[in-house]
Amino acid sequence: MKIHEYQAKELFKEFGIVTTDGEAVSTAEEAVKAAEGMGLPVVIKAQVHVGGRGKAGGVKVVTEAAEVRPTAEKILGLTIKGLPVRKLLVTPAVDIAKEVYLSILVDRGARTVVFIGCADGGVEIEETAKTAPEKILRLEVKASELTRLPLDQLRDFAAKLFTGESQVNEAADMMARMGKLFREKDCSLVEINPLVVDGAGKVVALDAKVLLDDNALPNHPELEPLRDMDSEDEDELKAKDAGLSFIRLDGDIGCMVNGAGLAMATMDTIKHFGGDPANFLDVGGSSDPKKVVTAFQTILKDPNVKVILINIFGGITRCDDIAKGILASLEQLDVAVPIVIRLIGTNQEEGRKLLEGTKLIGANTLEEGATKAAKIGGAA
Repeated sequence: MKIHEYQAKELFKEFGIVTTDGEAVSTAEEAVKAAEGMGLPVVIKAQVHVGGRGKAGGVKVVTEAAEVRPTAEKILGLTIKGLPVRKLLVTPAVDIAKEVYLSILVDRGARTVVFIGCADGGVEIEETAKTAPEKILRLEVKASELTRLPLDQLRDFAAKLFTGESQVNEAADMMARMGKLFREKDCSLVEINPLVVDGAGKVVALDAKVLLDDNALPNHPELEPLRDMDSEDEDELKAKDAGLSFIRLDGDIGCMVNGAGLAMATMDTIKHFGGDPANFLDVGGSSDPKKVVTAFQTILKDPNVKVILINIFGGITRCDDIAKGILASLEQLDVAVPIVIRLIGTNQEEGRKLLEGTKLIGANTLEEGATKAAKIGGAA
């Protein structure tokens, strides 16, 4: 679950992570009052659940009182990557002597928790990762030790980001507190970008990004109110209500799969054969044909989808019920794109028989299905 920067900063303060003060506002008038209260210069920042706010004009430094209102109005009028700006964070401007990147996250490939740092990071960390990956530093830590990380180990890592002894100690202390926040709130990411040395030589988290593990939210009722439903993908929310797991991506091959692991493998295989998945969609282990219809409706809302790949490995899920859902979808919906299907497992013969006479493109293996989908997607 994503939360806004102003909410992440409140969590930072709760755990003693040094960050800037600020005030979340919803109108230009409120922005003016906030700026008057904290004094100029201030930074006005759009609060949306996407990156690239600065490049989209959503982060502005204001030095003159007369510019606060028009700047706030302009940012509130923006739509950044499809999300309208409804809230702003007004925060004091900081003199920056140095900026670095620091985060802690789950590395699922390495099956561990890792700190990521870069002395040359800041807002251009993604470009640095591409052009100079050797500058990206890693420190793997045990999840069981996150609330009591050894400071000597953290200081050694911090010394690769900062030079002054006091700054190294402050950064190490901040890392320890990040680890505690990460563990106690069940986060999947805690990111500071940039982490700066201010004009007084203090290490300060100038930005704050926190991602929370949705699966752990029942253990944290205090975090549920932080969810901003207006900033989340409407189709993802509707899919969740229908019992589907759906995440929108940027490709052109719609995916419908049963099982999260198989869905991930399907997307990886599509990429391997030159395709680009348009979504992650897991219909789950049930055999309700209505869920298949909903899955089709959700996928087809994306105008970029050129082909749909259905990959069903029936265990609890029955292939004949999936086939019934497909037939119902073809009857109820205008499915104008080709459909490639791999249907194997429980009641596969019954399912395949139901689909005889349709225009579906069959595949016996995942590799065959992904190859056909990739070719159709590239040619469409």
